[in-house]
Amino acid sequence: MRNLIAVLLASSALLPHAALAAEPAAGADAAEASGEAEIVVLGRGETKQVQEVGQRDIAVMLPGTSPIRAIEKLPSVNVQSADAFGNYEWSTRVTIRSFNQNQLGFNFDGIPLGDMTYGNHNGLHISRVISPENIGSVRVTQGAGALGTQSTNNLGGTVETFSIDPLDRLGGQASGTYGSDNTMRGFVRLNAGSADGLRGFVSYGYGATDKYRGHGTQDQHMINAKAVLPLGEAVLDGWFSYSDRREQDYQDMSLEMLGRLGYGWDNIADDYALAIRIADIGNNRGETGAPISNAAAGTVYPGNIKTVDDAYYDASGLRKDTVAAIGLKAPLGEGLDMALRAYYHHNRGMGLWATPYVPSPNGVPISIRTTEYKIDRGGLFGRINWKRGINTLSVGGWYETNQFNQARRFYGLDSRTNPGRSFRRYPTNPFFTQWEFDFDTETLQYFVEDRIDLGKLKLNLGWKGFQVKNKATAVVSSSFPQGKIDATDWFQPTVGLNLALGGNTEMFASFSQATRAFASATTTGPFSTNQTGFNGILGTLKPESSDTYELGARYNSPVFNGVIGAYLVNFHDRLLSAASGPSIVGSPSVLQNVGAVRSIGFEAVGDLKLGGGFGLFASYSYTDATYRNDVYNLSGTLLAAIKGKTVVDAPKHMLRGELSYDRGALFGRIGVNYMSKRYFTYTNDQSVPGRAIVDASIGYRLTDTIEVQLNATNLLDKRYLGTINSGGTGNSGDRQTLLVAAPQQFFATLKVGF
Repeated sequence: MRNLIAVLLASSALLPHAALAAEPAAGADAAEASGEAEIVVLGRGETKQVQEVGQRDIAVMLPGTSPIRAIEKLPSVNVQSADAFGNYEWSTRVTIRSFNQNQLGFNFDGIPLGDMTYGNHNGLHISRVISPENIGSVRVTQGAGALGTQSTNNLGGTVETFSIDPLDRLGGQASGTYGSDNTMRGFVRLNAGSADGLRGFVSYGYGATDKYRGHGTQDQHMINAKAVLPLGEAVLDGWFSYSDRREQDYQDMSLEMLGRLGYGWDNIADDYALAIRIADIGNNRGETGAPISNAAAGTVYPGNIKTVDDAYYDASGLRKDTVAAIGLKAPLGEGLDMALRAYYHHNRGMGLWATPYVPSPNGVPISIRTTEYKIDRGGLFGRINWKRGINTLSVGGWYETNQFNQARRFYGLDSRTNPGRSFRRYPTNPFFTQWEFDFDTETLQYFVEDRIDLGKLKLNLGWKGFQVKNKATAVVSSSFPQGKIDATDWFQPTVGLNLALGGNTEMFASFSQATRAFASATTTGPFSTNQTGFNGILGTLKPESSDTYELGARYNSPVFNGVIGAYLVNFHDRLLSAASGPSIVGSPSVLQNVGAVRSIGFEAVGDLKLGGGFGLFASYSYTDATYRNDVYNLSGTLLAAIKGKTVVDAPKHMLRGELSYDRGALFGRIGVNYMSKRYFTYTNDQSVPGRAIVDASIGYRLTDTIEVQLNATNLLDKRYLGTINSGGTGNSGDRQTLLVAAPQQFFATLKVGF
């Protein structure tokens, strides 16, 4: 049966389509309704490299998949995760043109999401703010992003996600999914409203899946609600979301561990007795620094285990988030309009790890180590647009205040035979708080932009500026620092042009300068070192910045849409934190300024309608990103000879292809995703090989409101490494910082609408 499903999926092709005929995406035009819309909107008329993935594409992906997965087909976008959905945050990574996730900007309906990394100090992951079924589009700007983007991270690009608008009538959608590893997902959305009055929707989604290796579950509850109210010529809208996500982690691996233990190795959450035995042996061997807890356990590990870090008892990430926003758009006079939005975000989260390095007070050789997070942030952003003659002038700003509390605590286990605690629940009553800090971050940003329409020639001129003030205050002191630091750059210019050449062809060129603010967290950025190190960089540390040059051409016709482009990025004052020990120990990082980076690249993407319901989409990118300086310490000693080395996690070649079919009741797709090898050390002495992954889907519309869909991920069951540097990046040598990607998995979905 499994092989039969694989054959059926591989023989089909899938063109992304509207969510359901009875409930199309808001604003869908006639072309979309007929299935003739572009798979990807390729930025026609833009002065930068911009692409947009619409609801038609997202709706046909594996239900519950993060919208981040939808953009991995775009040129220069590298998305990695250890799960098929892209929701597992410890593993999910996004890089664009060699810039890592910390250096990209992420927004949802304009609301800043911070850098969207694990343990985010200034936002949250997109998978915790909106269900995929409620997404209208995802827009990627591979360069520094638009001037009005609410972000102080976007050195190397922005990813903007937009929600659908409610319908002006009664309607609804429901879907259910079941698949590999006992995956279950249900979603329901109810819509009500009128064309001239209040309209809105509320949705609930729940998804759960067992880990495909090891023992544990990853699940999430999600509530979304949106309302739109016309007020004469003005429009008032509101958003609310609540997410409760719990995910048990996979074991980080090294290349040596993979060869010795295999790709199926994982934490041992289903064998507490073995976890206790391994911890005892580690103590007896002197590996953990803890006293001998059971001499009878000996000093020889069972099986192929060699160290106490080969297998932990369990680990997990717990996150609860509430996001609310209210916005107003209104005309102010002839050619003058404004938009304003206020938002609030509250987060409570924990990362849990069963550590053999710190015993419980009652003698159990394992305790639970947590990193705990609390975020309370609110902000306001808006713009005024004034159109007069050939000019459209926009002026806007953004203000945010963010109170972030971060702590490292330890919780005891009950006994040597019963842990007494679940890694899926928030623990209470810690026996030790190693450190706790309050971080206060204040962000003020503004922009000025003039869009000049000269007919065939369009110009964009403008700049933005910001000041971000960071303050760390110790609640429970430790070796980590406290103090103040800020990043200020009031002038970050952008220049762009678009020239229509005729014959459906246009050229574009742009220059953008961007600066990245410092992070306010104990686990990353300037505050992740010790007090002496922080004092040493205070006043001399420069924020990272980038200069991006782009040149390209687009062609748009009813049959073919394509873009080719080239870029040069000069990245200045790059600041990286190198881990000084195993991730589970939580040692202070070593700040390294790796100087400059240069990235040169070529991008091509095309969407071809073959006729008869068939379509072909392809993208290719070439990236040559290298460090320009060796790394020395303050005394002039060489720390890392990396000049000329390739940037970590920056494959030189990425190629994606997709064959689709959508005609009548039947639709399908098969896609291939290839990337070349990636380095996971700064000196490039360690790498993971390239790989090609095949995904496929097939679906059938039983009626206008009912359809069934089958999805296969990693169709050919390729064994490969997905995420790299999950446990930090080292200068050289093998390291326990790799995550195995998901194997072949199959899923079936039934969708019903009215």
